[in-house]
Amino acid sequence: MPKMLRDEFPSIIDIAYREYIKYKHVSDIMTRNVITIGSDITVYYAAKIMGELHIGSLVVEEGNRAAGIFTERDYISRVLLQNLDPKLTTVKEVMRTSLTTIKPTATIKEAAREMIRENSKWLLILEHGKPIGIVTASDLVRALPEAAEAEIVVDDFMTKNVVSVPHDTLTKEAVEIMGRKNIGSVLVTRGERFWGIFTERDLLSKVASRDLPIDVPVENYASTPLITIPSGMSIHRAALTMAVKHIRRLPVERNGEIIGIITARDLIEAYAR
Repeated sequence: MPKMLRDEFPSIIDIAYREYIKYKHVSDIMTRNVITIGSDITVYYAAKIMGELHIGSLVVEEGNRAAGIFTERDYISRVLLQNLDPKLTTVKEVMRTSLTTIKPTATIKEAAREMIRENSKWLLILEHGKPIGIVTASDLVRALPEAAEAEIVVDDFMTKNVVSVPHDTLTKEAVEIMGRKNIGSVLVTRGERFWGIFTERDLLSKVASRDLPIDVPVENYASTPLITIPSGMSIHRAALTMAVKHIRRLPVERNGEIIGIITARDLIEAYAR
């Protein structure tokens, strides 16, 4: 085979594959085993379930139909920040009743745009009111490394106002900061350097699921070492890093300094445009 044709043939396959991926559907990436709970369950048990299963949301059912959703963000903003007792508060009292849905035949691009339009980190797929699937921000991020549109750099979509706390800050105080600022994580510092990160998922999987106290230093529960990416990285590479490392947030570094943080939702916003 002539050298020119040999060099050209793989790129043709690559282009065809990218075109196929572009029209991949929600049904191809959605989680079909939707974890549901009853509305009368306490927040305490709901948080334990999310923490033990390492998931960020639970669909709430009433009468065999989806009636709401309870998320890790709700646990902070609607329960802890409001000084409610998780053991005395039912999910029905704090769940979201407005459900963001999408059809299983929608494309990945359509799903990304719907998620951004509704300012949501999940999309529910219903059949006669019954949840048959869910697509999360993490599901979409895992599809991004295959998307042709993913060559935009992270600098254009990252959050530049990075919130951090010293390592000896009480976990309760870190959670309050996250709730007030409506953010999913804080970076943790030791002296002059960034040492780790504390996230909503850490709160559920390391604290709530184990009945551990939150009046101890956040360093006890923070994830370390801190995984960072360089400035100028494409969202393709950032999405791949998130997928491989099973994380949803990446601090962006330039010349040894943290200049921003890119989240799964940021990547979806970039892809949706």
